[in-house]
Amino acid sequence: MVMIHTTRPGLVLGFHGCEARVRDALIMGTIKMTASNKPYDWLGNGCYFWENSYERAYDFACHPPGNKIIQSPAVVGAVIDLQFCLDLLDTACLNLLHESFELLCEVHDRMGDELPENRRVNGSRDLLLRHLDYAVIENLHKYRRNSQLPAYDSVRSVFIEGDELYPGAGFKRKNHIQICIRNPNCIKGYFNPMEEVEWPELSRSIVTNGSGSNLY
Repeated sequence: MVMIHTTRPGLVLGFHGCEARVRDALIMGTIKMTASNKPYDWLGNGCYFWENSYERAYDFACHPPGNKIIQSPAVVGAVIDLQFCLDLLDTACLNLLHESFELLCEVHDRMGDELPENRRVNGSRDLLLRHLDYAVIENLHKYRRNSQLPAYDSVRSVFIEGDELYPGAGFKRKNHIQICIRNPNCIKGYFNPMEEVEWPELSRSIVTNGSGSNLY
C-alpha cells in the first residue's frame, strides 16, 4: 500500500561540494550534474546533496574521499523538490527496503553467490563503502520497474557518522541527512550560497502614527 503522503511537499535546499569551476558551470547552465553510479554509493545511483548543510558539503569538498583531489573547493546550492521519495526516515519505506533485502537474499541463494558487504576503510568506525546498501536500494528500484510501479524520484536518509560530539553523547560530529536525486527534474535550479550579513535590530526610537499612539 502506497500512502498519498509518500510524495514530499515543498522545497528543500541541498548542497554539493565540488570544484569552483563545476559550481559556476552548473549555475550558468553550461553543464548538468552527472549522476553517481559507484557500486558503494550510500543511497544508490543519483546526484548527491547534503540537506540544508553548507558546512558539511564544504568539508567534503576540502577533504574528498580516496585519492580524489579538488583544487578549488566550492559548494553549489540547489533548490530541490523531492517529489515521490524513498524516505528512509519513514517506517513504510524502511519496510520496503527490508523486503528488497529479503528478495535479494533469495536471488543470491539461488545463484550460489554471496551478498555484497558494507565495509569500513582505513580504520574508520563508519561503514564508508556501502556495497550492500547500494545493492538493496537498486534492487528495490529494479523490482518497481519490473512490476510497473511508479519510480522513486529521490532517496533520502539520515546518517549517524563520526566521533562522539562530547563524552557520552548520543550525537556524532558528522551526523547529516543525505539526498540522492534520481529524477533530474527534481532539481529546480542552482545557486551560489551567500554568507549571512549582519542585520541590525530595528530602531527602538518612538514613531508616532499621527493618532497619538506610539509604534516601536
